[in-house]
Amino acid sequence: MARKTPGRLIVVSNRVALPHQTAAGGLASALRAALAENGGLWFGWSGKVSAAETGAELHQASDHGIDYATVDFSRADHDAFYAGFSNGALWPLLHYRPDLVDYQRSHLDGYLRVNRTFAERLRPLIGPDDTIWVHDYHLIPLAAMLRKLGVKNRIGFFLHTPLPAAGLLIALPNHHELLETLASYDLIGVHTHRDLRALEDYFLHEAGAVMRLGGRMRMPGGREFRAGAFPISIDTEHIAGIAQKAVGLKEIVQLRESTRGIALIIGVDRLDYSKGLPHRFQGYARLLERDPELHRHVTFMQIAPPSRGAVLEYRAIRRELERSAGHINGKYAAPDWVPIRYINKSFPHRLLAGYYRSARVGLVTPLRDGMNLVAKEYVACQDPEDPGVLVLSRFAGVALELGDALLVNPADTEEVADALEQALHMPLTERRRRWKAMMRVLRHNDITHWRTSFLEALRAPGKPAPDQP
Repeated sequence: MARKTPGRLIVVSNRVALPHQTAAGGLASALRAALAENGGLWFGWSGKVSAAETGAELHQASDHGIDYATVDFSRADHDAFYAGFSNGALWPLLHYRPDLVDYQRSHLDGYLRVNRTFAERLRPLIGPDDTIWVHDYHLIPLAAMLRKLGVKNRIGFFLHTPLPAAGLLIALPNHHELLETLASYDLIGVHTHRDLRALEDYFLHEAGAVMRLGGRMRMPGGREFRAGAFPISIDTEHIAGIAQKAVGLKEIVQLRESTRGIALIIGVDRLDYSKGLPHRFQGYARLLERDPELHRHVTFMQIAPPSRGAVLEYRAIRRELERSAGHINGKYAAPDWVPIRYINKSFPHRLLAGYYRSARVGLVTPLRDGMNLVAKEYVACQDPEDPGVLVLSRFAGVALELGDALLVNPADTEEVADALEQALHMPLTERRRRWKAMMRVLRHNDITHWRTSFLEALRAPGKPAPDQP
């Protein structure tokens, strides 16, 4: 492995963006940049399921001064840790869907077992001056397990999902056993002040913590930790440059030719029940029903790559969307016009950037979302001279930053239809004004600002977590 240097950064996540992987996105690029600053290690799951026990072998590699260490999962641990507890119980709970929580004690046992294995395999790789940054709900108890193994380093945690109110969190059986382990981190990062209030409320009223000066929380046993809002973002200028270059790509030219004289509405989401796609389709259908003059003058392209196809709820939502798209097209389509282009596959980022730039309206309406970077990417990809309009769910974390979008309740089909109509008829001067205001935010709060502000707070003992917008 590459040489260890004092004060390295160690990133731990469920999945690792290994060298030469072409699918790595903005978050992976940001973490690699942080790791490259003074040498670092990225540790996590290899993405492979093995016949051996979880962590039986440690796979190691190095590239451009960054070390990578991964472990395989056994089939049983993959099913319990990943498919079972992480995505069957925690994901729906964190996205305000307790009705979809599938809690099984055996899944929790597998979740804790994998986190324990991560801690045991990571422990020998940690130097005395290293800083550890753990990511997301898969690894909530990792710091507590590292502390039991004698690790005294600074350890931070960032939650990439929303965090619901304490009244929902306590619906999880054995919530104390899991959630109170977050106190073993030195700094907990969430996207928004709404999430931060939920975290503080849980620890103050359910875990018996008290608030200290500087925003520190003190547990009954004396352990102190900090929490702060760190809204994740994108590489704004890089994405804007990609979009500008994409205009001449063959696929983008073909799209524009096929929508000549037609306003394009675009949505890009993983196929997930948290994204509000059935409600989105209903809102668009209501727009067509109310305003027949828009027929043949607007089309909605929804890109929704499948995810977690083995989970029943995901198969069900795919069938529902296919029926809905077929119904809308069957009701409103003409021989020379299709109202909805529903696409179940992914596209390279350079093409998505071109699609965003070609769309008059970006439709981003999740029922709940930690942040939602599609909204930010849509804004960054726009032509400054002729920008499109963002229609955005007020329940996405990004809505607290991009107030110049048209904010909607995604469950209100009339409100969504109203916003679409307003966006399609918005004058150029207003479109430019709104776009410029949102771009100012994105240029200031970009992905570099996110990672540097978190790491500065983590590495500064006793310093209050920043009060970011």
